[in-house]
Amino acid sequence: MESPAAPSVVQLCDSRRLAVAGWRVLQHLRWSSAVTQGLVLSALTFCVVLPLCCHRMLYSYFFLKPLFLDSLSESALQRSYLQGQEALRFWQEARSASSPGFAQISWDRELLVTVVTAKRREGKDFHYLLQVMRRLADLLAACGATRCADVLLCDVERGSQENEDASLLEGWFRVVRRSPTEKLLDGERFNTFEREKRDYVFCIRKSWELARPRNLLVLEDDALPRPDLFLVLRDLLSRTFAHRSLYIKLYHPERLQRYWNPEPCRLLEWLGLGLLGATLVLVSLLYWNPLCLSFTLCPIHMLFFTLYFMAVVELTGRHYLLELRRLSPQLYAVSPATECCTPAMLFPGNASLRAARYLDDAFCVKGNAKDLALYQRAATEPGERAHSVEPNLVQHIGAFSSIRPNPNKPKLL
Repeated sequence: MESPAAPSVVQLCDSRRLAVAGWRVLQHLRWSSAVTQGLVLSALTFCVVLPLCCHRMLYSYFFLKPLFLDSLSESALQRSYLQGQEALRFWQEARSASSPGFAQISWDRELLVTVVTAKRREGKDFHYLLQVMRRLADLLAACGATRCADVLLCDVERGSQENEDASLLEGWFRVVRRSPTEKLLDGERFNTFEREKRDYVFCIRKSWELARPRNLLVLEDDALPRPDLFLVLRDLLSRTFAHRSLYIKLYHPERLQRYWNPEPCRLLEWLGLGLLGATLVLVSLLYWNPLCLSFTLCPIHMLFFTLYFMAVVELTGRHYLLELRRLSPQLYAVSPATECCTPAMLFPGNASLRAARYLDDAFCVKGNAKDLALYQRAATEPGERAHSVEPNLVQHIGAFSSIRPNPNKPKLL
C-alpha cells in the first residue's frame, strides 16, 4: 500500500496563518482589550439594562406594546374622565359665585388666548373644554394683580344644538359664537377638513376684531396648558426670532419627536449629544478608571462612544430627554416648524391676519389639513418663517375627536 502523502508546504503555511489569526482574535477578545470591553458594555446596555428600565416607557423603543398599551390607555382614559367630572363640578359651583373678571377683554393686550371649541358627540363626558378652561383660570389667578393674558372662548358650533360646556363658562369668560342662522357652505358640508379650517380662521379674525392683541395664542379645546405656559411664552416673546415668525408651534406629538424621524436640526442635536457623552466618558477615564478599562482618547474610541450614546438616547426616547428642559424657560429649544399639528399655535404681532389670509387661499381636504396648508405656505412664501418649541407647552388630552371618526377604545399610540 502506498503511504499517505505528506502535507504540502502550502498546507502547512495555511494552517500556520489560521493559527496566528485565531491567536490574534483571542488576543483582541481578552478582557483587557477595548474590543471585548466595548462588546460587553453594549450587550449589557442594550440587552439587559435598557430593556429592564424602559419596557413600560410609552415612547421608548423598548416599550412592550402588546403587554402594556391597553392598560396604560385605559388608565389614561379613566384619569381624564375623573378630571373632566371634577372640572364639571368646579364650574357648576363657580357659576353661582362672583365672577373673577376673566370675561373682560382689554384692547391691545400683550397676549390674548383664544380657545376654539365645538360640541363633541363622542367623549362628551370627559369635558375637555372644562378641563382646559379650569387650568387657564388657575394660571391667570397665579399671575397676581398683573394679568398674564386675556382669554376668549370661540364656540364654532352651528345650528340649533347647544355647546353645553361653552354655555356653562359664560360669565367667567368672554364667549363669541357663529350666528345661529349660519349654515354650512357647500365645501364644508361633507368635508370636515375644510370646515375645521374655516372655523379656525373665523376665530382668528374675531380675536383681532375684539382685542387687536399684540400676540395671539390659539388653543384647541383639548390642549391642556402646562403650568409654566405663561412663563415660557414671556421668555419666547422677548426673543428677536419670535417677531419674525408667522407662527410658533407649542405642540408636536410625542411619538413623532424621535431623532429617527429626521428633521435636520434634530440630527445635529443627536450627533452633538453623542459627541458630548463620548468626550465626557473618555476624559473622565483619564482621571478615574476603577475597572481598568482600556479606552483612551483616540478617534476609534471616540467614534464608538459617540455611536453608543446616540443609540442610548434614541432607544430610550428623545421625549424623556426633552423633559429635562422644563427646569427653566431659557432651556426650551426652538427649531424650524414641523408639519403636524395645531393644538397650540402662537401668532406674534399681527401674523395671525397673514395666517388667516393664507388659509383662506387653501382648500383643505384629507392629506392637506390646515396644519399642512399653513406649513407649506410658510415654507414657500418669501420672507416667512415658522418655528416649533420643545418640549410641548400643552398636553393633548383629546382621545375623542369632535370632527373625525373615533375608535371604540382609543389608544395612546
